[in-house]
Amino acid sequence: MSRKFKTADYDATLDVTVRLGDCLPPNHLARFVVDTIAQLDLVAIYARYAARGGQPYAPEILLGLLFYGYATGVFSTRKIERATAETVPFRFIAGNFHPDHDTLATFRKTFLPELKDLFVQVLLLAQLAGVLKLGNISLDGTKIHADASKSRAVSYKHLLALEAQLRAEVEELFALSERAEQGELPDGLVVSDEIAIRQARLVRLAQAKAVLDARAYERDAREQAEYDAKVQERADTAQRTRRTPRGRPPKAPTLGPRDKDQYNFTDPESRIMKHSSSEGFEQDYNAQIAVDQASLLIVGESLSNHPTDQHEADPTLDAIPPDLGTPDAAALDTGYFSTANIAAFERRDIEPYIATGRDPHHPSWQDRFAALPAPPADDASPMVKMAYKLKTVLGKAIYGLRKCTVEPVIGIIKEVLGFRQFSLRGEQAAGGEWCLVCLAFNLKRLHTLLQG
Repeated sequence: MSRKFKTADYDATLDVTVRLGDCLPPNHLARFVVDTIAQLDLVAIYARYAARGGQPYAPEILLGLLFYGYATGVFSTRKIERATAETVPFRFIAGNFHPDHDTLATFRKTFLPELKDLFVQVLLLAQLAGVLKLGNISLDGTKIHADASKSRAVSYKHLLALEAQLRAEVEELFALSERAEQGELPDGLVVSDEIAIRQARLVRLAQAKAVLDARAYERDAREQAEYDAKVQERADTAQRTRRTPRGRPPKAPTLGPRDKDQYNFTDPESRIMKHSSSEGFEQDYNAQIAVDQASLLIVGESLSNHPTDQHEADPTLDAIPPDLGTPDAAALDTGYFSTANIAAFERRDIEPYIATGRDPHHPSWQDRFAALPAPPADDASPMVKMAYKLKTVLGKAIYGLRKCTVEPVIGIIKEVLGFRQFSLRGEQAAGGEWCLVCLAFNLKRLHTLLQG
């Protein structure tokens, strides 16, 4: 063949000296992360270090590695450790050091509480740069896998059956031990060891049962309060209109633990939750975000183990830093609709736009261009008033942006970054990691906004 090809001399290539500055353009995300961290107040983090001891890595280095890792879809501290040697951006952020994965994991777990303040500081930097002007927001939630398998969960019904089985086996083993001197035991059977194993399992089951009983007590109080409120609202409507309200009366809650209540032995604070996309059940946490509709920056985040979104609006609103100001309006889907949530928004002087039901996928042209109906009466129900507000020009404009603001942000976090499972266990630790995810997303988004 007469044609010549460019070939590589790999032995010579291994001796090539590479300048990191030539590999990272001036507007690279790694440089932006380092520059942003330099503007953050890290006094609270430095204050937690002891005055004496070995020479630790500066918090700026470890924060930079975690922020950049989470912003680019690298969540494993082992992978981050390896990247400080193999990947140019990580090597730059690490300052040519190579913190081991245990150092990174310990730092992440230790300083989770301080991340809340850093999350606020990044938003204030965005506001100072003029790319964040808090106006209308959108709220939504998503289920994210806990660091636990649903196969390690037990239902309340199965727990009771298993407890009875183990107690029967213990009694049987005690009876068998009395005949041990007569040589009636199977070869290799140590009765004391078998009894100890079952007694230890009974202790764990008792702990699980106590937790499920406590959860049921809390649920009973919450559902009873909701039932009483619905009954009172129905009675007030009947007294005001002087006729029986339409629809079925509210159903009294079933009190006490339920057969399908679940306890997970790996992460007891996580819950079995249903995924609307797959119709399957997984061991999850419920992660929430509030997104500014103009900038697509996450301005508030929260996490819980509640399987539905109805009680998540309040804590997510509380997470919006007061220094940013108060949003003008908020758009939420039907999962958040309740009289209590409407009152929560109005109490904060935020105009709520909450869907009262699912929108049809293919509305007819008659529905799309129908004239606005007459305003509801003053004594109309909150649902009727909200449905009317959503049909106004302003309501359509604000609620219409929900699907193209908060839903894409969740999609980027789960599909582009690939964050689908927590690395930390427990509601508080998982909540701190979710804050880290949102902070890293904001850094990446802020970098994009400032490039425009």
